[in-house]
Amino acid sequence: MPTGAGPRRVQEIFAATLGLLTEHGYDGLTIEAIAQRAGVHKTTLYRWWSSKDELLAAAVTGSALLDFPVADTGSLRGDLLAVATRLSRLLTRPATAAVLAAVPGRPLLAEATSAFFTGRLTRDHPVFTRAVERGELAADGDADLVVDLLAGALWFHLLLCGGSADRRYLARLVDSVLTGVSARRA
Repeated sequence: MPTGAGPRRVQEIFAATLGLLTEHGYDGLTIEAIAQRAGVHKTTLYRWWSSKDELLAAAVTGSALLDFPVADTGSLRGDLLAVATRLSRLLTRPATAAVLAAVPGRPLLAEATSAFFTGRLTRDHPVFTRAVERGELAADGDADLVVDLLAGALWFHLLLCGGSADRRYLARLVDSVLTGVSARRA
């Protein structure tokens, strides 16, 4: 689907798609059910997306339900804590879990999911630009690596280990990323 193009009720369609995926899983997701929930004809869906996978991929990358604002708390630590909090909430949303469960064996959905996470994390680059301007981060600091460290640790902790991420855990994670874990030398 070209950028800016789409049916008038595209957000309702995306919400219906993600909601039904969450409720019924990939195998229970049908174009007919999406059309009914979104209040559109199934021909509308087929006009824009040729398959369930195409529609689901579009929902993953284009749904406002999975969008979030760029943090601006006034400090790098505060911004990273906001990023980590937001990412933690995103990773533990039922819709996110349903999408991730549907990815194996579906290249189009895997590509869309990768684009979704890469795009969302790339949007946080202003956090690092502001931190450099405030003198909190070296100009040659590796923003992508910092985001990888935060996101990777959260992904591992929440999804693979089944842990939780309360404010205390998130603060420890952000502080470890910012200051490292080695002992300070006097």
